[in-house]
Amino acid sequence: MWAKSRLIFHSFCENATQSIRHVAHQTGLSKSSVHRLKQAMARRDHHPESWWWETDDGRCWCIRLVVATLSTFGLTRGVGADTISAFCGRLHLETHVGCAPSALRGVRQALAHVILATAAAWEHEGRAEHEGRPIIGAVDETFLERMMLVCMDLVSGYLLCEAVAEDRSSDTWHALVEARLEALGAGGLSLVSARAKALSKLAETGLECRSVPDVLHLLHALVKSYALAMCSRLRQARQTVRQAQEPLSQCQASHRSGAEGQPGQAVVEASEAEVTHWESVHSAYRPHLATVSLRVPPWRLVDSTRQTSAAVARQLHAETQAIEA
Repeated sequence: MWAKSRLIFHSFCENATQSIRHVAHQTGLSKSSVHRLKQAMARRDHHPESWWWETDDGRCWCIRLVVATLSTFGLTRGVGADTISAFCGRLHLETHVGCAPSALRGVRQALAHVILATAAAWEHEGRAEHEGRPIIGAVDETFLERMMLVCMDLVSGYLLCEAVAEDRSSDTWHALVEARLEALGAGGLSLVSARAKALSKLAETGLECRSVPDVLHLLHALVKSYALAMCSRLRQARQTVRQAQEPLSQCQASHRSGAEGQPGQAVVEASEAEVTHWESVHSAYRPHLATVSLRVPPWRLVDSTRQTSAAVARQLHAETQAIEA
């Protein structure tokens, strides 16, 4: 239907006044098909941008928009089909795309199969061309309905394996990861993980590569060193404000002012200034903490190139000094 509509659209773009008989002769379609498809295009032409969806570029962009939305939000983020349907409706796509939740669920399911088939084809092509290379991997377990063991190549973001398991012992991890690496013809350059004994053993004795700690434990140490102390000071300052406001409120309630209320007012203002100070410190601390999580991995998130330990140490030292300041 799209191919026929495209032929009719281009014919009427060249000459909008030509007859249906002439367009049918020009495109090789029947007069009834031209008449029916022309009426369908008229029904779709409800918005200023509707005409563009009929063009070749518009159709390709429309497909990309729907697939990217279903892939990013539906498959990756788990957004429901009803929400995605409402999103497509607000973009005025309902006249050109099946935006009903049931239709989007069908496309999402087909898209999932296509993604898996594409991944399998790429893996087969890589093995055929002997492109196996050491990977910088990351392993962890996640819990949905059941426990799932996940291994990812951090440079490309490719999920090497994602399997349900009954336990997370070193033997289970090794059997799962080793089988996938052998199938891909790849080895392990380093393995990023929590400091669990099974994961450290997987790297050091199973894959015989370097075990790299993840950023979570470093951030946890920074939070213990700084955040708890700052929150304690902030909590004390707020408590001091409340304690100082009580006698001042009593003075105001009894209509006493002047010399009796001035000391209480001064204490309240000093306490509020202390609260403002620690709130600003806490607000300045959080961006630095987020920056640490982006800069300390052994690869740059922008271009996936490796970082040396000296470069990471310099960045971490600069961020730590900024937090202390």
